[in-house]
Amino acid sequence: MPLIPKCMSTQHPDNAFAPSYATNGVLKGEGEIAEAVDIFSLGSDEQMWDSEGKEADNQVVQKLLTNHSSFFHEERTLGTDCVLTLRVPNPRIELEMRKSTVEALQGIPKAWDMAREFYGEGLQEPPIQEVILPFTTSAEELSALDIYYRKFVVGQESQQLIGERTVKDWIGEFFPKRIRIIPLIEDLEHITRSDDIVRTFLQDAEADYQRVFLARSDPALNYGAVAAELMLKIGLWRLDRLQAELGVPLYPIIGVGAVPFRGHLSPTNVERAFREYPSAHTFTIQSSFKFDHDRELVRDGIAKIVAHNRSEAPPIDEERALAIISKVSALYQSQVRSLAHIIGDVSTKVPKRRERKLHVGLFGYGRSLEGSGGDVTLPRAIGFAASMYSVGVPPELLGLAALDADDMAFVREVYPSFDEDMAVALRYVNERRVRELLGDEHAKIAIDLGQDIDRVHEGLTSAIWAGLDQNTTGNVPHYIEEAAQIRRFLG
Repeated sequence: MPLIPKCMSTQHPDNAFAPSYATNGVLKGEGEIAEAVDIFSLGSDEQMWDSEGKEADNQVVQKLLTNHSSFFHEERTLGTDCVLTLRVPNPRIELEMRKSTVEALQGIPKAWDMAREFYGEGLQEPPIQEVILPFTTSAEELSALDIYYRKFVVGQESQQLIGERTVKDWIGEFFPKRIRIIPLIEDLEHITRSDDIVRTFLQDAEADYQRVFLARSDPALNYGAVAAELMLKIGLWRLDRLQAELGVPLYPIIGVGAVPFRGHLSPTNVERAFREYPSAHTFTIQSSFKFDHDRELVRDGIAKIVAHNRSEAPPIDEERALAIISKVSALYQSQVRSLAHIIGDVSTKVPKRRERKLHVGLFGYGRSLEGSGGDVTLPRAIGFAASMYSVGVPPELLGLAALDADDMAFVREVYPSFDEDMAVALRYVNERRVRELLGDEHAKIAIDLGQDIDRVHEGLTSAIWAGLDQNTTGNVPHYIEEAAQIRRFLG
């Protein structure tokens, strides 16, 4: 049985503090190689290697094994104890980057060759075994990736060159012969019907198990935090039933960040993830988890994730949940539309933590806000959350006024961490600005659900507002960073 990782380190740039191997606070190039080794040494068993939205180093396996040979010989065996998992652009959506998908797939056999040379006969599993496809909306997209790899990457070995001489005779055989494809499902329609995508894909796939990645950040960005939680509960429940129906083990991955708006997973509250997503097998640890806490806390948090054994997904009244999602998301999107100009102003001043390209995708990835006529766009989820916290309006608040008492009772039942998440988020509220921007009702919600406000953080949000109001924004990036360090997450 190959390794089915439980702790997936990602390159999402949500950290307030920068690691020692960053360059002027920004992780890039060789720093990301060092990060992979560092996180493996802390116990994580998977590193996402992201070819989507950034320049990925396709020599990563060669650099890991060459520059850190003693570690990968003596401490962790790449492919057996820990793996790299590629995230590639979705050719259907990310048109300007779709050739990067081909480039990433072509690099998998090269990674095998590097590992084979390094481990010799001791190599048991390839260093790269799986590929994540973002924005998955159909089984056909998954099958296309699977077929392309088998037919045009591995399959090229049988093509004739000169006479009877084949590509295999010339440059050697291609391994691995097959890779596993992980759907990353990110929107309301497809998360809540994730079982349909997986069922159709598995009809033709030769799979003894299947991993399924459900996003948490972009659903929150598109529909609001409460809606995102309910969506995931529906998706996980449907996958649980599908597993029983097919008799094929399904291993959900939940893509959570540190801020409550994006899933609220940090080394100090790992149990929250187990409570909210008991059927999930794998959890992401993003940059804030790794860099914004004491190293031993990070090691302990990773150990808890790796040791955790999943259970069944709790059932959920889908009709009731979808009705609440509709109510919350309608108000949330209306409020975001009214705040878009502020979010846009502040997001340009949020410190960058990784080198990235312009990212294209759902409304949260630079697309127009639904119903805006195409004139409202938003930053990525991290930049959005960082901007909202920086002005003292935690995004968890948005949309809550749409819920009545019965709705709130249902939310608390199926989302047991609701009050805990809100209490953490609302420590960083600026009550005056919430009242001005969202009205008295949301200010009252903030008071009712919140605990003691962090007055130092509140002062920094007031300083950020002063800079924006007076058009003297030179110090604003510093204030944003200082506030993030108080929170121990950027966004």
